[in-house]
Amino acid sequence: MKQLVRRIGQTFALTLPVVLVTTGTLAVTRVPWAPPTGFDQQVVAAASGDGAGIGRSATTTKTDGLAPQDSLRVALLDELRAKNPSAALDLLERSMREQPSLTPYCTSLATELGKAAVRKYQGDVQRARSFARPVCDGSFAAGVTG
Repeated sequence: MKQLVRRIGQTFALTLPVVLVTTGTLAVTRVPWAPPTGFDQQVVAAASGDGAGIGRSATTTKTDGLAPQDSLRVALLDELRAKNPSAALDLLERSMREQPSLTPYCTSLATELGKAAVRKYQGDVQRARSFARPVCDGSFAAGVTG
């Protein structure tokens, strides 16, 4: 009996690291900060040129000379005004995926979008809150209520 328990323990000790490494490797194959591959590469390339880009219209306000986070803020507010908060949150989410260097600004940008949504709907917090979803830890909802 003692030998059986020892054998099971040895088998477990040898297979557990293999299972953990394999599952960990599979878990990080599609992370937002990984370099894009295949179709993703085409989408990022299309968005990084001088053209309109993803989710932006050709009539978007010029943001030459602004810091990247300020340029994104202008684009997000333009998107919110032109369409709705959901479209602006989509753009924010895509931007965080495509430009990981902007993630430190995500919370403040989402909060500003929440406040701008309340202004867009003339103080109707319920309507603005209906667009909330967990982008940047729910900061949009915090902006709506605060």
